[in-house]
Amino acid sequence: MLKILKYSFFDLMRSRWSYVYFAFYLLLGTVLLFLNNDLSKAVITLMNVIIVLVPLIGTIFGVMYYYNSKEFTELLLAQPLKRSSIFLGQYLGVALSLSMSLILGLGTPFVFYGLFESSAIWDFSLLLVTGTFLTLIFTALAFNIALSNENKIKGFGYAILLWLFLAIIYDGLFLMTLIFFEEYPLDKLSLVGTMLNPIDLSRTLILLKLDISALLGYTGAVFKQFFGTSFGLIVSFVMLTVWVVLPVLRILFKSKRKDF
Repeated sequence: MLKILKYSFFDLMRSRWSYVYFAFYLLLGTVLLFLNNDLSKAVITLMNVIIVLVPLIGTIFGVMYYYNSKEFTELLLAQPLKRSSIFLGQYLGVALSLSMSLILGLGTPFVFYGLFESSAIWDFSLLLVTGTFLTLIFTALAFNIALSNENKIKGFGYAILLWLFLAIIYDGLFLMTLIFFEEYPLDKLSLVGTMLNPIDLSRTLILLKLDISALLGYTGAVFKQFFGTSFGLIVSFVMLTVWVVLPVLRILFKSKRKDF
């Protein structure tokens, strides 16, 4: 598995799209710091970009890599190698290369700007951690979609639809549910609904860490009462880990039973 991971990782690192991805975040971080001298405000702006863009990039790269390397994968399957090692190595290679581009792209300008001497270092660290989690989650979901659909057009369509649902449509449906049942106690429902969407969970964690939960109104008070505690933080990261583990387990399950 390590050899396949290494090959996939360096294959993607040599790809021009990885350099474009890295350069985009490098330029974004540089421009934000150039226009704004406050690191905390720059982190808030980055949150709005990362929460939406990172899942989209992870989804597209995951689907695209699977379909482009399908012939190579079939060649590996003809060798005395475990299927779990092949697909897990490819998944980790894609996810880790995207995570590295994100961390280095955003981290470089902030480090040169004096991040380690600023109080915003913990907020920025949380931003990178949640961005890495989102990369791992949506890359795994993308591999699941690609494994379940031989047709490239269907695969890309389902992948974009998944991102669209979790990033935009889910929030609208969730808000309509809260409004429709506003006469009932919705504290637990709000917490559960947030945990069922990794994008919402990541956004809530960052908002609470930046201490701007007042923007969320009554719901923000409920979230702060739970997510603002050490127990809530642990539960949140456990849920993000579950969001990573479950799709990865399905990749292994699906790959062992798929007829190539």
